[in-house]
Amino acid sequence: MRKSYTPTINELQAFAACARFGTTTRAAAELNLTQSAVSRSLGTLEERLGVALFDRVRKRLSLSPAGHVFLAQAEEILGQIDRAAMGAMAFGGARAVLRMAVLPSFARSWLIPRLAGFEAAQPEVSLDLSARLLPVDFAREPFDLAIMRSRHEQAGAEVENLVAEELIVVAAPHLMTGRAELEEDALALPLLQQSTRPTLWLDWFRESGRDARHILRGARFDHFDMILDAASAGMGLGLVPAIIAQGALASGRLVQATPRRFATGENYALILPERAREAPHVSAFRDWLRAEIGA
Repeated sequence: MRKSYTPTINELQAFAACARFGTTTRAAAELNLTQSAVSRSLGTLEERLGVALFDRVRKRLSLSPAGHVFLAQAEEILGQIDRAAMGAMAFGGARAVLRMAVLPSFARSWLIPRLAGFEAAQPEVSLDLSARLLPVDFAREPFDLAIMRSRHEQAGAEVENLVAEELIVVAAPHLMTGRAELEEDALALPLLQQSTRPTLWLDWFRESGRDARHILRGARFDHFDMILDAASAGMGLGLVPAIIAQGALASGRLVQATPRRFATGENYALILPERAREAPHVSAFRDWLRAEIGA
């Protein structure tokens, strides 16, 4: 049988703790072990690898060149094990964990305010939601689904369009006082810019012949929900997807500054990897999401 060069968890923990604290005594206190147990684990690891991981000077441990190389990978391995354990613990009494990657503004402004309804309907499903701007690599990441713009589809994934992306202009109510024809007066107000999609205002004014130098002036924000907050604070006009603005408009925090809408040609889409399509908790969420979008 071939000798194993793979370290044990105890050996990795002892090595990482000694690297942090510089002595086996302090490492042992951190790990709730005896000093001799930590010393044995460290000695066994160095023997297993055939290299000294520490230089020992006056009972102090300092990383050797090999130890420096090994430390980052050892800590990453320990971190992965911790994350895997917490992922398993997340099931608790649930029969399933639904892991979702969702566009940040869609998650904050539309999805999260409605998720209590899904939890009430599916109490045995635990939710794990991550905000993502970029496409999900389902082959490397354990997501069951993504809600993205349709251009973020992945090879082999099923894409179901939920709603067309239509942009509207929103403003704080007090900014609209005395402004009946915003289309003619828009550039008199600051235009809040979306930094990850910087051409949206240019698209809005495409047929107007306006000077782009004026159109692109204004405070810049990463996410649409930040633009909603800035518009609510009276910082200027926000150009945002209508579905994301629904809550702010319904509450009166913002008003639609002009009835015109601009279709970007994209859709908000539910993206499903092949492995998750038939899972009962994914199907339940899909049905719930369809109903909420159509409501």
